[in-house]
Amino acid sequence: MIPSSARTKVAGLVLSAAALVGLALHEGYEPVAKPPVPGDVDTGGFGSTRREDGTPMKAGEKVPPTRALVLLLNDAAKAERAVKRCAPVPMHQYEFSAYVSLTYNIGETAFCTSTLARKLNALDYEGACKEILRWDKFQGQPLRGLTNRRQVEYRQCIGEAE
Repeated sequence: MIPSSARTKVAGLVLSAAALVGLALHEGYEPVAKPPVPGDVDTGGFGSTRREDGTPMKAGEKVPPTRALVLLLNDAAKAERAVKRCAPVPMHQYEFSAYVSLTYNIGETAFCTSTLARKLNALDYEGACKEILRWDKFQGQPLRGLTNRRQVEYRQCIGEAE
């Protein structure tokens, strides 16, 4: 576990390069947009569901590596802003990185309206981190990949891994 130190005002936190790489690794690179699992929305690059202009990705759309990286940076920045706006409380860098990773994957609305955000805003840091583990389902069914990702994000959130 990382030693405890004072939390930083969320406004001063930014996603680290290591956390951005972690996002890319969690998402994996898909050069052609398609649903990651049956019934999901079309996704390309590093988990992007929308083009640069905000319109949805379409199945079969090509997403070359340079475009995928631009989309990753844009989507990560949106997730950062959502965490800062919806949970404007002091955090450790590792907590912030975990919440941005979660938000990148589940979306801004889901994060902002979640029990996790409510617990975080109540300064229940331990409870908020535990909530990450609940986000491992698609259409009500646990997915092994999501379960594994949430365990990594949880460990990051509690300071066991950066």
